[in-house]
Amino acid sequence: MAAEKKSKKARKGDDRLAEYRGKRAPGKTPEPVPSEGPLPEGDDDTFVIQEHHARSLHWDLRLERDGVLVSWAVPKGIPADPKTNHLAVHTEDHPLEYAAFEGEIPQGEYGAGRTMIWDRGTYDTEKWSEREVKVVFHGSRVSGRYVLFRTRGDNWMIHRMDPPADPDADPMPGVVRPMLPEKRDRLPRDQKSYAFEFAWDGRRLLAYVEGGRTRFTDGRGRETGGPAGLGSRLGKALGARPAVLDGELATVEGRETYLLFDLLYLDGRSLLDEPYERRRELLDGLELNGARWQTAPWYPGEAAAVREAARDQGLPGILAKRLDSPYEPGTRSPAWRRLPA
Repeated sequence: MAAEKKSKKARKGDDRLAEYRGKRAPGKTPEPVPSEGPLPEGDDDTFVIQEHHARSLHWDLRLERDGVLVSWAVPKGIPADPKTNHLAVHTEDHPLEYAAFEGEIPQGEYGAGRTMIWDRGTYDTEKWSEREVKVVFHGSRVSGRYVLFRTRGDNWMIHRMDPPADPDADPMPGVVRPMLPEKRDRLPRDQKSYAFEFAWDGRRLLAYVEGGRTRFTDGRGRETGGPAGLGSRLGKALGARPAVLDGELATVEGRETYLLFDLLYLDGRSLLDEPYERRRELLDGLELNGARWQTAPWYPGEAAAVREAARDQGLPGILAKRLDSPYEPGTRSPAWRRLPA
């Protein structure tokens, strides 16, 4: 109740948006920058979560309260499982108009980067104090009971109070040992049952992306670092979608590039038992092509053309992978074949 009275007093006397306006220059940023004046009346029931591709990818949670959007930056996104708490850093209040904002904040301006609405809807307040906020979200991506609680200064934590949003979700694997091909001299007889890829003979690297952050394991399943900047940029490309990717670091046109050729986990689902063809279709659908990484091409049934192209490019060989093959971690499997160019 005391916090409620203090909030109402701030609404009448203090400029709740002074800090917000002080960090932004109207005309230089597309963000709404309202002038000083009375705050709008609302129902205190709107929330928005914005995916913010700033210097560090994060998600901004904003709750309508007393004419402003009370805001927290959540580096790893809203937790879907009560077993996991995420850091939420309290930031300046935002104007209510920000609930509809999407756009590119120019370089050199505060919060530079792309902002998009990740989810929005209504919420019910169960408790609101200076140290604890309990709410029930009614959104398209986020729904259920959550609590935000202060730990120290502007640092809070956000915790899901309900059961997991997806009780059937598979946990992201901690480590996956890569599947390996057998060496063969001859092409498979039933070439229509295989897809063919270029063999680059690079450094094997599996990427585990969650909450916009990435960690890597090597060809032996050991934790390892990737090239500087690769993990954060790949995390930004996937955003809130958790994924495990298989690929290799190789030199392509004189530049070290992370070539992605398999997808082992996506959006709470293990894909290890899915056929190679389905995994590759899902990987292509992610459209992961950037300055430091590319989705490697695959060619169903086109052995002769791929082998000729490999020879023309001076590559050491090609790979034949059965379209119906599952991913067999840590196994050198006949379903994958390494052939000379």
